[in-house]
Amino acid sequence: MRKTVLALAIVLLLAGLAIIQQFATAETAALPTEEAPKIGYLAPSFELKTLDGGTLGIGRGEREKPVIVNFWASWCDPCRMEAPILSDLYEKYKDRLDIYGVNGLEYDEMASVQAFVKQYKYEFPTLLDEKSVAFKLYQVPGYPTSFFVDRHGVVRDIVIGLPGHEEFERRLKKLLES
Repeated sequence: MRKTVLALAIVLLLAGLAIIQQFATAETAALPTEEAPKIGYLAPSFELKTLDGGTLGIGRGEREKPVIVNFWASWCDPCRMEAPILSDLYEKYKDRLDIYGVNGLEYDEMASVQAFVKQYKYEFPTLLDEKSVAFKLYQVPGYPTSFFVDRHGVVRDIVIGLPGHEEFERRLKKLLES
């Protein structure tokens, strides 16, 4: 009797492991392998200097949190309108989401960037795209443009221009659910 119970327990354990492996393999197999600045592809990898002197970027592999990569410039009027929205949403969701503000420094001035970040109370990292490396990789059509990237590094949404607070938050929530 004991041998039968032990054998049954082993069979159930092995069956459970097989099911778990099946689901894990299915999730991994569904992830894209190609990088492109398009929905459904891995976000292009880059690394840039930050305003505070560090380096930060997007790389291949799992992330702890999803990230919004927002391209902006201090002279951009829609970016000025979007800035309070980003600050507010970051404050509200920073435990579950990262925001990287990528400034097109090649076409901006450092003093203006610093003043913008201070004025709009950006608490999230500001990355400095001094030679438009990320701008070109992401084929940014203009400022502001935001790429919504999930924990797996996959682009899930792209916002070009200024959608408004409610629409931006709706898209952000959809990213958090993915």
